[in-house]
Amino acid sequence: MDALWLICLLTFVIHTTETLSYGIRFAGVLTGRLAVALSLVGIVLLISRTSNLIQGPFTGGLMDQAAISHTDPSMKLHLIIAASSLGTLAAIFLFPTFVQLSKRLISHLELAGSIPQMLRTAVTVDSIRRVRHHVRIPNLQFVSRFRIQGIPKRLLLLNALGTAVYTSSVLASLYAILLVPDYKATVLMSSGMINGFATIFMTILVDPQVALLTEKAMQGQATHESIRNMYLWLMISRFFGTILAQILLVPAAYWVALLAPLFH
Repeated sequence: MDALWLICLLTFVIHTTETLSYGIRFAGVLTGRLAVALSLVGIVLLISRTSNLIQGPFTGGLMDQAAISHTDPSMKLHLIIAASSLGTLAAIFLFPTFVQLSKRLISHLELAGSIPQMLRTAVTVDSIRRVRHHVRIPNLQFVSRFRIQGIPKRLLLLNALGTAVYTSSVLASLYAILLVPDYKATVLMSSGMINGFATIFMTILVDPQVALLTEKAMQGQATHESIRNMYLWLMISRFFGTILAQILLVPAAYWVALLAPLFH
């Protein structure tokens, strides 16, 4: 059970950091330093990927225990996906605060000239104490200004679908191993293919549209408020993507198990 809670914690961190990367991009738009902001996005995503690397063996161990004890791990897998939903919700709540902090980090990075130097100068006890001055709690006025006009519905749908596949693919493949243990290696290797498909899907269909809309804001063709709304809606669509992942988990596992013999 301790391993399960650790997996859930790492999953929470993964989805919180990935979703908060939108806040850094928006801070880049507000400051006119998008290129600098994207370098900070890389650091945030590094935290996510490191958590993902640590999480993998623990999740595999969870499946090994289920195989040894002949138990159904589906409820545990659903709990892990629920942690991804909570992480995304936390990021949505933290978005205003993270935008303010990101603006400070961007200015520090620009002065420092490198990320290691920025960490030495910006991350101090005094700066940590001042974080409370940048805290922004979403209020009713913030919600009332939230609109969906001008944001392609297709973009939100594709983002939710890509998030659902990305969130459920590895877990579904691990579950499929228990369904067809004779094809364990085949199923295990297929998880990378499914995850790669989700990455390609997002890179080709979602990321270019987000980049184009962001570029319009940088050129003054779109308001900052409309870009803020776009990022918030992308975060919300990610949340619904994690909910969709709950529905896809078991059917996807059986689909992978059904296809595994075809590779022999």
